[in-house]
This record gives sequence, structure tokens and C-alpha cells, in this order.
Amino acid sequence: MSGNFETRLATLGVTLPDAPMPAANYVPYVISGDVVYVSGQVSMNADGFICGKLGADMSVEDGAAAARLCAISLLAQVKAACGGELDRLVRVVKLTGFVNSTADFGDQPKVINGASDFFVEALGDAGPHARSAVSAASLPFGVAVEIEGIFEIR
Repeated sequence: MSGNFETRLATLGVTLPDAPMPAANYVPYVISGDVVYVSGQVSMNADGFICGKLGADMSVEDGAAAARLCAISLLAQVKAACGGELDRLVRVVKLTGFVNSTADFGDQPKVINGASDFFVEALGDAGPHARSAVSAASLPFGVAVEIEGIFEIR
């Protein structure tokens, strides 16, 4: 059944993929009370991982697009955690974004804005959140971005 959030996503041309499975010994999310902690989601699309290093071989715009895809994967995990009912989502609480970047690259916040802007656009008042955006010397599989999230549900 499609609810309000999924209708908003559809108007943006976004269909949530099946929630990605973990690549190692961890679970994709943990529910504690009314909070869902979603494991880091890496930048990927239907063709596979989006790899690159910001400040070397990837633009801020491309990094932001990769972060947006991480946000879509985060929402897919939230939907799975909610038994397929995305409208159980109350709000995005906090994101922690990791950007594969060179030592002198300082635009990590602009990259992670790709995810933050998406959440506000897709979720309205439920989208604004606290956030950290940090540099990483490397990320798993050479991906450009990884983002983990904390979400409130009902």
C-alpha cells in the first residue's frame, strides 16, 4: 500500500529499491523503542558502486548525487524496518556522512547536502535533521560516500 511519503517520492520520480543487504557481519538496522538505527549505506546505483575520491577524480556535484543515492538506500532500510509501511516514519533524527576525499578537500558538507536536501524535499517537515559530514581517507569498495542514519518511527 502506498502512503503519503511514497506518494511524495513518486512525484520526485523515486521508487525505493529493495533494502540492500549487509556486506559483512552486521545487521542493516536495529530498532530500539521508537528509534531505528540504520547501518551505513554506501553510494550505489543499479549499475553498482559509485566510486571516487572527492578532491581528486570526482566533483562536488557528483558526490552530492552519490549522497542522494545513499539517502534513498537509508529510506529503503527504514521502510523494511517498518514492515513495508514507510508512513510509520516520524522524522529523520541524525545523519553521519563519510566522504572519501583528499586531505585538502573541505567541502564534505556540500557533498552530504545531497542527502539532506533529498530528505527535506521527499519528507517535508519530517526531513530536517542533525548531521555530521566528515572526511575519510578511504571507504569500503572505494565508494565515494557512506551515510548512516537515525530515524524516529511510530
